[in-house]
Amino acid sequence: MDRPMLPERVLEHAPVHVLDVGANPLDDEVPYVDLLDAGLARVTGFEPLPEAMERLRGLAGPHERYLPHAVGDGGRHVLHVCEEQGFSSLLRPDPMRLANLVDFERLGRVVDEVEIDTVRLDDVPDLGPVDLLKVDVQGSELAVLRSGEHALERVLAVQLEMGFWPLYEGQPTAGELDAQLRSMGLMPLQVVQHRTWPLAPTQWADPWEHDSRQIVESDVLYVRDPAGLAVRDLAVLALVADIGYRHRGLARRCLRLLDECGRGDLEAQYVSRLGRHYG
Repeated sequence: MDRPMLPERVLEHAPVHVLDVGANPLDDEVPYVDLLDAGLARVTGFEPLPEAMERLRGLAGPHERYLPHAVGDGGRHVLHVCEEQGFSSLLRPDPMRLANLVDFERLGRVVDEVEIDTVRLDDVPDLGPVDLLKVDVQGSELAVLRSGEHALERVLAVQLEMGFWPLYEGQPTAGELDAQLRSMGLMPLQVVQHRTWPLAPTQWADPWEHDSRQIVESDVLYVRDPAGLAVRDLAVLALVADIGYRHRGLARRCLRLLDECGRGDLEAQYVSRLGRHYG
């Protein structure tokens, strides 16, 4: 990664505590990788799939710990293991919905069902305050958020997957997730990425495939309003914004508020470094 552009006095407030629920190391790079590589984060991850858990532990660095749990309401549920591992969920895949998207019926085919116990975030010992929460749990996002009323009380940023085309029975809508996050004092900042997929019976080889797509889901970043945050939280949110998401606007706003708290000329230093970087 590039040298951090944030002033050193901001970096002193690290590490950022990242909570990764559904930490299965698939193809997408996690948003906190640069924070972790720079020694500015520590990660607590949850992953119930044994193969994924084994891989995570094999790749884990000194500032990462992974727990073999599914996060939910604390009850016992069935984990539906799918043909494509990334489709596995505590919710049952909806065959009718899957059939409307090319190949999804095959990818979401259930190949095994395993009863597992879920844990509530509020019941996890020694979890501590969470700064950044990343959730990728294929339909159980609302249960995760509701399981951490106290654990997530001060969370500064949340990235989660919002479904616009429900793939699972009982999957919460994007509107329900948005309402929950707003009730926690968080507001949407940016769409990190979104995924579209061709509607059946379109085929991949069709010349019009690109013009036949349905939006399926988006990873959306929600953040707490910096106004009124304590000094440490402003610095950590700046770290998340700048190094995690390259969101210079939010980082700069946090630095301005830090300056107003008597922290010097952090904003000016940052803008100067940005000018050299983009110039």
